[in-house]
Amino acid sequence: MNYHQHFSFELPTRIEFGIGLIESLAEHVMQLGGKRVLLVSDKGLVAAGVVGRVVDILTSADLDTRTFTEVEPEPEAAGVTEGAKICNDDDRDIIVAVGGGSALDTGKSIALMARNAGHIRDYSGLEIPSSPGLPVIAIPTTAGTGSECAVWSVISEKSRNIKYGVGGRNMTATVAMCDPSLSISLPARLTVGTGLDALTHALESYVNKATQPISEALSEKSMELISRSLRSAVFNGADVQARADMLLASTMAACAFAPTRLGLAHAMAMPLGAKAKIPHGDVISILLPEVMRFNVNANLAKFARIASIFDVDTRSLSLREAAHAGVDAVAQLITDIGAPTSLAAYGVQESDLEELAEESMESGNIVVNPRPATASDLVDIMRKCL
Repeated sequence: MNYHQHFSFELPTRIEFGIGLIESLAEHVMQLGGKRVLLVSDKGLVAAGVVGRVVDILTSADLDTRTFTEVEPEPEAAGVTEGAKICNDDDRDIIVAVGGGSALDTGKSIALMARNAGHIRDYSGLEIPSSPGLPVIAIPTTAGTGSECAVWSVISEKSRNIKYGVGGRNMTATVAMCDPSLSISLPARLTVGTGLDALTHALESYVNKATQPISEALSEKSMELISRSLRSAVFNGADVQARADMLLASTMAACAFAPTRLGLAHAMAMPLGAKAKIPHGDVISILLPEVMRFNVNANLAKFARIASIFDVDTRSLSLREAAHAGVDAVAQLITDIGAPTSLAAYGVQESDLEELAEESMESGNIVVNPRPATASDLVDIMRKCL
């Protein structure tokens, strides 16, 4: 890192972290001046009893609470429009978003559109001019997306086969309430996908061209926690320490990539998710090893450091050997936890790759990737993942 080079780091979201923290939710709502809550979540968390628990906490403090639980796994723009209409028609003054990235992204987007005209797609991109939205308390129940403190929300329009990111200061939660106990019931399959998404956030931020000292420190600690605890979180979901490690890792990784963006895995994940309907965590796990192999020679020192973080003894290895050992260590983790490894399993074919690559090249993550990449390079990477 050239320390004479200017860099900036800003974290608009206040982070509260602790086991059992959810019980203090009403206090946080009232501190923000909230009286009429729109609780945004999904049907799965209704069935799991989480939504009911949160409603009880809010209503026991005499807070007027209305629920919106129509969030889909890949959140739809239509849901954002509907939620914003509820806020305006029913005079809601604060959003409490509970769930994984889809619920949190939807909640943040509803908050924005409750105070802005037009359609959510009008604000796609980074820092498109907008007015501040409603205050948002984001409560993650998964450890992966980091949406609780990220400056981005990802929204889909499935009828048009598109996904887009809406990013900026006005797309951040006011408060992130991170309670590891809420992730105890997360199924192993979702623990895998969200955990590898968190890892990729940390790793791509760490090796890309926009990396900086503060984000690097956050990324290193995030990867350390994931290397130590993801296997246990997958195979022993009741391990509270592993769950706490993973939630902290996810939050730290999101803080890391906020000023740096990511890399090729996330650039390709957007069109693959939209067109092939691959869940985000799955497509990330499929792409990450090949993306690392493509990038490794562009930053041998960073990839060698990743090997050390993953507890590889590199003392007898050359820098190049250590760097490739870092790639192998991540690939081994993906194998160990049974993550998906094939795009073809989701119906992606050779004939799809050129169009997917061209769409990927439009991502802002391309320019910060450690190694320059062309559309042809992306086709080659995806071909190796078929």
